[in-house]
Amino acid sequence: QVQLVESGGGLVQAGGSLRLSCAASGRTFSTYVMGWFRQAPGKEREFVAAIMWSGGSTFYAESVKGRFTISRDNAKNTVYLQMNSLKPEDTAVYHCAAKASYSGTVYLSDEYHYWGQGTQVTVSA
Repeated sequence: QVQLVESGGGLVQAGGSLRLSCAASGRTFSTYVMGWFRQAPGKEREFVAAIMWSGGSTFYAESVKGRFTISRDNAKNTVYLQMNSLKPEDTAVYHCAAKASYSGTVYLSDEYHYWGQGTQVTVSA
């Protein structure tokens, strides 16, 4: 099993920044891709960003490209999501997820095997 714990959410004004962290523990060697998804009230969960543990290739949703940066610290088994130029529409619960396979796609939540509890990000206008 893999445990994921997110932190770093909060309330910020539009244009501000936040950095989310996701600490992984347990059988982390069994995971290959780490992703961030978000879910706003009344909306479906959507892909935000993903990163490969090995090699560090990154993937982003169009809505966050140029504003968000995903990174990882392999020694700490931690993935980060730096969020800049935040907008009210970024308000959501942000979840960290781990994918135990390189096959398939990084963009679909169904492809991920482990999930954190989520952290709330609220951006005020």
